[in-house]
Amino acid sequence: MVSRGFSRDKRLLTPRQFKAVFDSPSGKVPGRNVLLLARNNDLDHPRLGLVIGKKSVKLSVERNRLKRQIRETFRQSQDNLTGWDIVIVARKGLGDLENVELAQQFNKLWKRLARSKTSPEVAVPSGVSDKPNA
Repeated sequence: MVSRGFSRDKRLLTPRQFKAVFDSPSGKVPGRNVLLLARNNDLDHPRLGLVIGKKSVKLSVERNRLKRQIRETFRQSQDNLTGWDIVIVARKGLGDLENVELAQQFNKLWKRLARSKTSPEVAVPSGVSDKPNA
C-alpha cells in the first residue's frame, strides 16, 4: 500500500515535470470550474501539481484553502491513482465552492481518473495477444 502522506516525492516540483503533463496528457478529466490533466509516470505512486492562478481565484486565502482541500482529497484517494502525474488547473468559480462541495467534486474526479486508468490496461493485453494471431 502507498503511504498516505503528501511528501515531496508525491508532488510535481519542476516546470519540466508540469510541462511533460501539459504537453502530452494521457488522461483528461474536465470538471466544473476545473480541469484535471494526467500522464503516466511509471512510478509506484502518483504525483500532484496544482495550477491555481490569481486570474481564476483572486484572493490568496482562497487559493491556499483550495490547495489544502485538493491535496487532502488527493492524499485520501492516492491508492487508486498510482502511476499518474496529475496537474489540476483551476478555473473561475472554483474558489466559490464550499469545502464540502470541493471535496465531493474532487473525490468524483479522482474516481473518474482511476477508472480511465484501468480501462486501457485491460484493453492492452488483449490487443497484444491479437497481434501474434493476425
